[in-house]
Amino acid sequence: MRHVIAAIGLLQAASIALAFPKLAPDLKKIRPEAEIDVIVQYTKPPSEQNHEKFRNRGGILKSNLGIVRGSLYKIRRGHLEDLGTDPDIAYISPNRGLKAFLDYAAPALGVPLSLQYGWDGNGVGVAVIDSGVADHRDLRDSSGKDLGELGKSRIVYGESLLAPKDDTNASSVNDEFGHGTHVAGIVAGSAWSSSGTGYKATFRGMAPRAQLVNLRVLAADGAGYDSDVIRAIQRAIQLKDTYHIRVMNLSLGRPVYESFKLDPLCQAVEAAWKAGIVVVVAAGNNGRNNTWGTDGYGMISSPGNDPLVITVGAMKTAGTTSRADDRIASYSSKGPTSVDHVAKPDLVAPGNRIISLLYKASNQRVGLAYDYPGNVVPYSYYVSTTDNGPGNTYFWLSGTSMAAPMVSGAAALLLQKDPGLTPDQVKARLMKTATKTFPAISSATDPISGQTYVSQYDIFTVGAGYLDVWAALNNSEKSPGTAASPLAWYDAKSGQVYLSFGSSAVWGGSTAWSLSAVWGTSVFVTGTSAVWGDSAVWGANSTQGFSAIWGGSAVWGDSAVWGDSTRDSAAASGFGSEGRKVAIHGEN
Repeated sequence: MRHVIAAIGLLQAASIALAFPKLAPDLKKIRPEAEIDVIVQYTKPPSEQNHEKFRNRGGILKSNLGIVRGSLYKIRRGHLEDLGTDPDIAYISPNRGLKAFLDYAAPALGVPLSLQYGWDGNGVGVAVIDSGVADHRDLRDSSGKDLGELGKSRIVYGESLLAPKDDTNASSVNDEFGHGTHVAGIVAGSAWSSSGTGYKATFRGMAPRAQLVNLRVLAADGAGYDSDVIRAIQRAIQLKDTYHIRVMNLSLGRPVYESFKLDPLCQAVEAAWKAGIVVVVAAGNNGRNNTWGTDGYGMISSPGNDPLVITVGAMKTAGTTSRADDRIASYSSKGPTSVDHVAKPDLVAPGNRIISLLYKASNQRVGLAYDYPGNVVPYSYYVSTTDNGPGNTYFWLSGTSMAAPMVSGAAALLLQKDPGLTPDQVKARLMKTATKTFPAISSATDPISGQTYVSQYDIFTVGAGYLDVWAALNNSEKSPGTAASPLAWYDAKSGQVYLSFGSSAVWGGSTAWSLSAVWGTSVFVTGTSAVWGDSAVWGANSTQGFSAIWGGSAVWGDSAVWGDSTRDSAAASGFGSEGRKVAIHGEN
């Protein structure tokens, strides 16, 4: 019955799409009389005449979103259908909700070696678009450590893009949720609070002297909206030269509803990429989702589905500094992307039980530290003391949210070493130098549910491999073309899936940048260039998963479409709740 209902829902979506092709598919579930916020993308920068058409229908212009040639309006859903035929309008979508998705991780990636040679991110700005960044001791200049003093903050700019209605303290740039500070610590934590006499463990970020630009888009509950993120990206582009912003981290996302060519969030990250900013995005935490029989395949989140950005999956470090025993986290979302079938993720990096910065106000009754006190790192873990009580400095978190800033920090190191690199060259180098030695399969058992998950190490699970910072810093190649991730396409005649890319892409352009050089040989079917060798999803016993990915326009289906554009519906969609659950608990 569930599949019959889903099929009916897809037919309804198809009928609306045919009648009003400029309306996003998830608008169909919103009542015609409901007032909603929508993002309208135009074929050219919107004019006053365009705005007037919305006002004539009772609409209100809320903000301009210039980087996507769009505007945010409040209007009744029923008034959108005739606007969907306006030749000036390219696409209309809801203002969708989204959620937030080192002691062992850094050594496993070769970071200590890079620090010995002076590569510490100095002079590079990293925009952290998240829940805010607190003024933590480890995010200050560490030059005063010997004197017991705190140096100047490396958070060089802060701004909240939250609307007042979204948070009672929307204007604050502080991190009431705790996610953004943790992410910032992975990028640029200095280890001020865990180094020196008496410390037995040190928690240092990837680029401990990088500067941070704090752009807050998530409220105290970790939720936000497309429009807030788009405005933050727009702001980062404006501030690029002032604060030397070369990298942008987005450890957040939501389900995919349409092609990346129409998705306003994807169009915004493309604008940043083309402006010279390396955009790093978390893949999502839906790798265990088997709603459509895909075993987590096809579950990459937006904007990680955009071909230009670097999309990052999560590895488990197994509590050692060696890479040999590291395994993929079973919750890490897998490709290919829904609708467009882009080969994602691009890389994987440590993301499970990562220790980074904790921020919790003394009177705070919201946020991750308040909700999950067991994740606070005890003093005895890193200080030579008998006090085993909870500390107030560091916190454990898991998820692709933690893996993305590993890559953002690595990108900052590359750009410090070679400031002339383009975003495409940074992406290509990180992918080519990534470690490609994996087991064929691995399994993990969830400690809470007891369910076992089997992962296969294919191109849609680990991408081009496991981030290797030291290898990337020792590589001097500059790729000659675009590093847009290739598309995967299914050849019905042979029953195999292949990769395709544009003529300007670096992939396959020479032996140095051949598919096997970048992705390794183990992800291809023996003797062919195919990456998918039969008619079923890896590990599946039926063709249901294969049909869900290759036979329709979207894997997420009705079960992931939110009923309206409110925060409550976003949290209840299943994406938000699973994202938080996985991000906190992950795997042991």
